[in-house]
Amino acid sequence: MLYEFLLIWGAAAVGMLMLWAWQVRSRDASLVDVAWAYGVGLAGVVTLALGAGDPLRRLVLALLIGIWSLRLGTHLLRDRILKAHGEDGRYAHWRADAGPRWNRIAAIFFQAQALFVALFAIPAVVLAGDVRPFGNGTDLAALVIWVTGVVIETTADAQLARWRSDPANRGRTCRSGWWRFSRHPNYFGEWLQWCAWPVFALGCNQAGWLWLHPVLVLLFLLLLTGIPHTERRALASRGEDYRRYQRATSPFIPWPPRTEIPT
Repeated sequence: MLYEFLLIWGAAAVGMLMLWAWQVRSRDASLVDVAWAYGVGLAGVVTLALGAGDPLRRLVLALLIGIWSLRLGTHLLRDRILKAHGEDGRYAHWRADAGPRWNRIAAIFFQAQALFVALFAIPAVVLAGDVRPFGNGTDLAALVIWVTGVVIETTADAQLARWRSDPANRGRTCRSGWWRFSRHPNYFGEWLQWCAWPVFALGCNQAGWLWLHPVLVLLFLLLLTGIPHTERRALASRGEDYRRYQRATSPFIPWPPRTEIPT
């Protein structure tokens, strides 16, 4: 496992170094998120394709991680690169705050993303050698968890895109579909997908490592780059409308909303 992990980390580090050099010239770091999503998928699919475990298990899991990577990476590519006007706001603000130190900070950040590519490819590394025939009870339970997460995330993203496409909704908060029950249903769906991987690995050697992923994803979403950043932007653009939404709606896990009370 260590050899495969280090090999993926090394390849990702080279790729991120090249991407960092590109952002030095372009002054746009937005592509790093897209590269991370595609990088995890590529590492996972290749690792499972070359594994020695049960062929059906490797095929199914390669399809799952490939679908996850293509969906998320392409969504980020459209939202933050193709439809965006300039650098993503997070990196633009970070660049402005860092000033002349930005490129050194960015180099560290890009290499951290390379490490996270390797860390999030660990499920593929562990399960590529799993010789158990695919289709037992835990496999089916994990598949249900994964599909549920994908459906929630994909549906929530589509509902939000439809809402934003209507000019009449400018400055207002989406409260339809999944967004009625959670302020971040797309993040919840993403986290649920990562919960499936340790379930796939139950009974497999080194399965304990895979419980790291739902914990890491939850920490990032709740405390670091996910919900805190998104909510700061929402408050800045929608003000009191979003504050009412915050008071009435679950921040993460979908739950029946409370009645909104104006201040």
